[in-house]
Amino acid sequence: METFFELNFWEMILRTTLSFVALLVLARLLGKKQLSQLTFFHYITGITVGSIAAEIASQKETPFLDGLISLIWWAVLVMIMSYISLKFPTIRTWIDDEPTIIIKDGELSPKSLKSARLHMDDLLMLLREQSIFSIQDVHYAVLETNGELSVMKKVGLQEATKQDVKVPIVLPLFMPSEIIADGKIVKKNLEELDLTEEWVMKKLRKHGVESVSEVFYAQLQTNGSLHISLRDNGI
Repeated sequence: METFFELNFWEMILRTTLSFVALLVLARLLGKKQLSQLTFFHYITGITVGSIAAEIASQKETPFLDGLISLIWWAVLVMIMSYISLKFPTIRTWIDDEPTIIIKDGELSPKSLKSARLHMDDLLMLLREQSIFSIQDVHYAVLETNGELSVMKKVGLQEATKQDVKVPIVLPLFMPSEIIADGKIVKKNLEELDLTEEWVMKKLRKHGVESVSEVFYAQLQTNGSLHISLRDNGI
């Protein structure tokens, strides 16, 4: 009995480890579109891939190689369909569907609601999630392929921009980026921003910091300043 348990234990450890590695590799191959689950197709694909991997890892009765072949082939099919949908817009519409206009010029479209199989209660909930409590406040509402609702408010209800209120517009010098993480400089980001480690140290000294190791996290702001969180922060 003890030998049987030991054999099962190490076998399941090995199966789980290999399944984990295979899933990690396939996730990278499938790309960010799959990971973000932009459409229902990608959503069910993600669930299926995860289910197959779980079956391989947890079910001793499932032959490991059979399950691995199934997992890999499923990923290959997804990549093939992604390539086909990229090359042929008509097929892409069939696979991924297309956005549906639910409200146009402030008028609700019952036909669009019916085709999207969207109940009024669901629509109102999606509007409330964007702090909109009345349909008459909406100029356009589009149901995206991932099930989210994109809303354009009527002009009079849109938030005022700096241009609207005549406030001077200052263009950002940088995109907010991670400069120091866990006491180490993120050199890749520095190279992309065309900055140097000497520049970072100069900024740190202005904050009274003499060593990068004292910094837990530092982020470059749009105006070129650094937001710094020290390791010994007492919060």
